[in-house]
Amino acid sequence: MLDLDLLKTLVCVVDECSFTRAAERVHRTQSTVSQQILRLEDSVGHPLLHRDRTGKNVIPTERGELLAAYARRLLAIAQEAEDALASPAALAPVRIGLPEDFDPRRMTAILAGFLAIAPEVRLETTSGMGSDLQRAVDAGSIDLALLKREPGSGPCIASWPEPLAWAAGPQGFPTGDTVPLAVFPLGCIYRLRAIRALETAGRRWRIVFGSHSLAGIQAAVSSGLAVSVLPTRALLAGHRVLGLADGYPEVSASELALVAAALPLTAAQRRLADYLCAAMAADAVG
Repeated sequence: MLDLDLLKTLVCVVDECSFTRAAERVHRTQSTVSQQILRLEDSVGHPLLHRDRTGKNVIPTERGELLAAYARRLLAIAQEAEDALASPAALAPVRIGLPEDFDPRRMTAILAGFLAIAPEVRLETTSGMGSDLQRAVDAGSIDLALLKREPGSGPCIASWPEPLAWAAGPQGFPTGDTVPLAVFPLGCIYRLRAIRALETAGRRWRIVFGSHSLAGIQAAVSSGLAVSVLPTRALLAGHRVLGLADGYPEVSASELALVAAALPLTAAQRRLADYLCAAMAADAVG
């Protein structure tokens, strides 16, 4: 096992190219520094430094240079561990699940804003469809999750209505007896809303484009390839909203809910939950 104290001394000697200057840097005598290097060389079984006759000029051997590079990384990790242990709030990460079909620019901006005011909190984020995130919350593998779901379908910290609309490209919408759909994967409430609305209205449909990405669905709609059900906030400037006059039935709103795996929340989890609630409320007003 490599001794971090000896590795620190090696790095100092390599940086200073001198036992004397390295001794001043680590606040030890020159003889102590020399002894530490000898112990390290004996431990690894290779000479690590070239010394001239005066002992004033020192350069690393090839193996010494290699070990010094590893030593810097090991010392940095050790310092990171010390810093983490010194901050009680950073002992455990906050694990949050985010919808895979959520606007990534919107969510990354919210998370960046949170970390700017809470740099001591360590976030671990994962993405998935609502059903997958709910299972992860139930299993306790994530602490918090933003879920797109049926309104009022379970307990939550907070919830916000999410109005939905049929979207088509700027040049119009596909005509014909069968509606071409661009949809997210199974488990997505937008997909369920679109198919259920068309079947209730007695209209035939077929899936012509599928994607996990919101940008992919938006592009398929913009190109005129297909129509889709999207949240009104995800409609692009060139999208055309379709309604009853166009032969497309009304779709009811879904819900965006913030749920937790367990209550009460830790201080870090509560801080993130409060920030998300404020950001979502402001976004709804805006």
